[in-house]
Amino acid sequence: MSSVLVLIAAPGSGAITREVLREVGHDPKWLSPGEACEFTHYDATVAAKLAYLPIDVNVVSLKDRRKKLLIADMDSTMIHQECIDELGDVAGVGERIKEITARAMAGQLDFEDALTERVGLLEGLDEGVIARVIENRITFRGGGKELLSTMKANGAYTALVSGGFTAFTSFVADILGFNEHHGNELLIENGKLSGQVKSPILGKEAKVDELRRICSAHGLSHADVLAVGDGANDIPMLREAGLGVALHAKPKVQEQAGYVINHGDLSALLFLQGYAKSDIK
Repeated sequence: MSSVLVLIAAPGSGAITREVLREVGHDPKWLSPGEACEFTHYDATVAAKLAYLPIDVNVVSLKDRRKKLLIADMDSTMIHQECIDELGDVAGVGERIKEITARAMAGQLDFEDALTERVGLLEGLDEGVIARVIENRITFRGGGKELLSTMKANGAYTALVSGGFTAFTSFVADILGFNEHHGNELLIENGKLSGQVKSPILGKEAKVDELRRICSAHGLSHADVLAVGDGANDIPMLREAGLGVALHAKPKVQEQAGYVINHGDLSALLFLQGYAKSDIK
C-alpha cells in the first residue's frame, strides 16, 4: 500500500453518504464523518464515477504524507479577495483592474507586466485607503487558522508568499500565524500611492525561489512541502512541492497541479495529509 484515495466534501455538507461509499465499494477510514474519508483499497475509476458530486477526489502518497513546510499564496487562497481589485474599486478603476487580474490569473498575461499596469492605475490613491480595505473588505477563507495551528503544532514551518502587497501579507500573516511573509511593496510618496511597485517584483519564479530557500534553511526536501494557490503564477510553486494543491483555482492551474480542491475549504489540506478532525487544533 503506497497511496490512499481521499474524498473531501464541503464542511458540514454531509455529502459523503452511504450511497457514495457504495460507489467506491470499500469501508472507509473516516477523517471527518460525512465530510472526509480515505480508502486504502480503491478502484482507479472512482474519480470519474463521483465527478457529478460536490466531492473532491485525490490520490495521495503515504510516503512523507505529513508535510513540514506550508507555503501559501494569499489572494483568493488564504483570503477570498484579490487585494489589488479591492484597491481599484475604491480608486474608481475597479472594473479595469479586475479584467487585467482575471486575465493574469488565467495565465493570459505576463504576471509582472499585469501587476505594473494595475498598480499604475492606482496612482494618487491616498495610502490610508489600504487600512480601510483591510478593515472593511478582507475576509478569510474557512479553515485557515486550523490549517496553520495544526501544522505548526506538528512541527511544520509556514510561509505566506504572495504576488500581492506587503501591507496585506503582514496583516494576514499576523492573524493566521505564519512564520514569515513575502510580497510586493507599493511605493508611496507624500502619503499617496506613486503608481509603482518596488523592484524586483515577486512573481512566479520568486515563489519557487522562496520555496527552495526555506527548504535549504530548514534542511527540508521538496517532498516535505505543501504548497497551495489558485492562479497561474502559482503553478511553478505547486509543481515544485511534494503536495501542490490548486484550491478553488483557475482551470489552467487545476490542469497542471497534482491535487485539486474545489469543494472543501483550507481544512481539506489537513485531510489530504491524513489528519482527522479530532487532530485539528
